[in-house]
Amino acid sequence: MSAAVGTLVDQTQVIHPGIVDYLDAWQLQRDTVEAILAGTSPNTLFLLQHPSVYTAGRMTRPDERPLDGTPVIDVDRGGKITWHGLGQLVGYPIVKLKNRNDVVGFVREVETALIEVCQSFGIPAERYCERSGVWIRDAKGDRKIAAIGMRVAKGVTMHGFALNVNPDLSAYSKIVPCGISDADVTSMAQELNRKISIEEVLPLAESTILTALTKVIS
Repeated sequence: MSAAVGTLVDQTQVIHPGIVDYLDAWQLQRDTVEAILAGTSPNTLFLLQHPSVYTAGRMTRPDERPLDGTPVIDVDRGGKITWHGLGQLVGYPIVKLKNRNDVVGFVREVETALIEVCQSFGIPAERYCERSGVWIRDAKGDRKIAAIGMRVAKGVTMHGFALNVNPDLSAYSKIVPCGISDADVTSMAQELNRKISIEEVLPLAESTILTALTKVIS
């Protein structure tokens, strides 16, 4: 994992560690949670990418996993199985919530921020009340462009969101993404029908997520 220096913005430290192995990032999250609880670290937002990896939340069923024996990391977040890989902007807001019981409100703020990012690029993203994450819903069918999976312990959040910027979407074909079999997965590149990079999206994503966090952190 490459070294990164955090920048403090609106009481939240922002760290860009680059491309990070999933297990290393998971340990980094746990260490940050402990530091926040101990009062030795500020609220922290990690923005990064992962090498290709499948992770399964606590609700994942056996039939939703890869059938070819592809390794899956079982994690302590909610939700079901998903994929992470290059071209996907992953964000881990490790923050102490103002209202530790309002997890749904926290998730909704993150969804709103990601919707704003997509709409700023001309993608008509929206919230799907029955399903978490960010969606495009039109005559072509329902398509998920960003996934959200969180865990809150002692009022501090872990895990986060994944926005598909320009990943290889074929990786999703091995699983039932998020346990949803009647919808597709998409990306900003696919919806815009043009090349788009993480670097193009990152500044706006960071700004909107930070604004969302100011509404929920203590």
